[in-house]
Amino acid sequence: MTTLKLISLGVTDDERAGEFWRRALGYVRRAPRFEGGDWIVLEPRPGEPGAAIAMDVSQSPVQEFPRVHLDLDAGERDLDAEVDRLVGLGARHVDWPYYPEHLPPGARPYVVLADPEGNRFCVEGHRAGGGGRRATPTPTGP
Repeated sequence: MTTLKLISLGVTDDERAGEFWRRALGYVRRAPRFEGGDWIVLEPRPGEPGAAIAMDVSQSPVQEFPRVHLDLDAGERDLDAEVDRLVGLGARHVDWPYYPEHLPPGARPYVVLADPEGNRFCVEGHRAGGGGRRATPTPTGP
């Protein structure tokens, strides 16, 4: 069976993107596969789960509504606290028009952000105070 080995993000500044994702995910930078290799590849610390992520320098424009994006799980951390942490690292809020008015039973709220390169990603989690049933994030704006 084929498995997912690596997720590659197109970026214009691989060092900036690599540092954001390293700090956001707590990953470590993998040594280049060969002498002169210039891809930045981050991976989970040994023994921790997760897929590796690579920064691939690209001149392609960022998609406002990407067909593929990353979904992060805030884990035990409060969703809004995790979003604040990621924004503090350089992410920004995205004015996302597709938040559902009400979440289905059992679903957790999520927030759409963009990394410093503009790549969209979602963060899902729980809100400490219950946060209501609406999926729209508490903080809004660019």
